[in-house]
Amino acid sequence: QVQVVESGGGLVQAGGSLRLSCAASGRTLSSYAMGWFRQAPGKEREFVTTIRWSDGYTYYADSVKGRFTISTDNAQNTLYLQMNSLKPEDTAVYYCAVCDKYYSGTGHYTIPGSYDYWGQGTQVTVSS
Repeated sequence: QVQVVESGGGLVQAGGSLRLSCAASGRTLSSYAMGWFRQAPGKEREFVTTIRWSDGYTYYADSVKGRFTISTDNAQNTLYLQMNSLKPEDTAVYYCAVCDKYYSGTGHYTIPGSYDYWGQGTQVTVSS
């Protein structure tokens, strides 16, 4: 069983920065990718970014491209999301997820249903 725990959320003013962390433990060696999603009140969970372990390929939603950066430590035990130039519309609960399945393309990794393990989420609030 894989345990996923996010941390680092909080309240920040527009234009500010936050860094989220995600600690994944358990059989993470079999995972193919990890990703960040977010869910605002009354909205569906949406894709933010993903990293594929096989080649380090990263992919971002257009809404965060150029502002957010996904990274990992050398042991691939901790996933990070550096969020810069935050906007009020970035306000949401941010979730970290682990995917145990291989997909040849990147499209599948943008879909919440493709992920097998999820954290409990961390709240990010951006004030205007």
